[in-house]
Amino acid sequence: MSKIISLAEAIDRYVNDGDSIALEGFTHLIPTAASHEIIRQNKQDLTLIRMTPDLVYDLLIGAGCAKKLIFSWGGNPGVGSLHRLRDAVEKGWPKPLEIEEHSHADLANAYIAGASNLPFAVLRAYAGSDLPKVNPLIKSVTCPFTGEELAAVPSVRPDVTVIHAQKADRKGNVLLWGILGVQKEAALAAKRCIVTVEEIVDDLEAPMNSCVLPQWALTAVCHVPGGAHPSYALGYTERDNRFYQSWDPIARDRETFSAWIDEYIRGTADFGEFQAKLAAPQEGK
Repeated sequence: MSKIISLAEAIDRYVNDGDSIALEGFTHLIPTAASHEIIRQNKQDLTLIRMTPDLVYDLLIGAGCAKKLIFSWGGNPGVGSLHRLRDAVEKGWPKPLEIEEHSHADLANAYIAGASNLPFAVLRAYAGSDLPKVNPLIKSVTCPFTGEELAAVPSVRPDVTVIHAQKADRKGNVLLWGILGVQKEAALAAKRCIVTVEEIVDDLEAPMNSCVLPQWALTAVCHVPGGAHPSYALGYTERDNRFYQSWDPIARDRETFSAWIDEYIRGTADFGEFQAKLAAPQEGK
């Protein structure tokens, strides 16, 4: 069976209500199209995992898909707060959101531990920090060799990881390049992994030492050009800075946000139709 399927089919098959799901990507290659499809299919009670929750999780939280967020920073990069995240945490709208906060180093190491099939990650961190006071999962262990006290956190093993990449070949192998966050580790730590890509090619032509995710480590590959928008895909698309700026007033108000979601996500069949609608001239503007 081919791993190359539509994004709608991949989300329907492999994302279940109640799953823990990581949508990873750092600065670029953020899997926005997948977040839209999760909203269209009204997946519920998800535990969202991401080192830097930005617009993808503001969307999912505001749409009522999430029950918990595991993260290490959250915001609209270069603009300000995530208003749907804040509203859910502070006022329980559209439903209460449990949060579990970590540091960047902590969560990155937790992904690595998950990818390594280890129960927890060990790191030299949190000395003098108050974060362990609000996250009881941050523990301490004593090194059996040196006696040094170290921090320990549970490994991250999502039910599903979703990432965006530049290329896949027809067998389902994936190549990504540019700034890499924890996409590789998040993919290998997960039970199931969905990858959206800009292009499907006959040969990846991967240079030596590049980041290639082999088809055996992936569950589904979906052709979604521009699927990282408003973030960028190095070599294919540019960052849409204006969208990040325009998101602030959209997300700030509950009614404005809900109307936008209904028109642009629930009111479109797929990400291609969303892109066309977003690009179309608006009446009175």
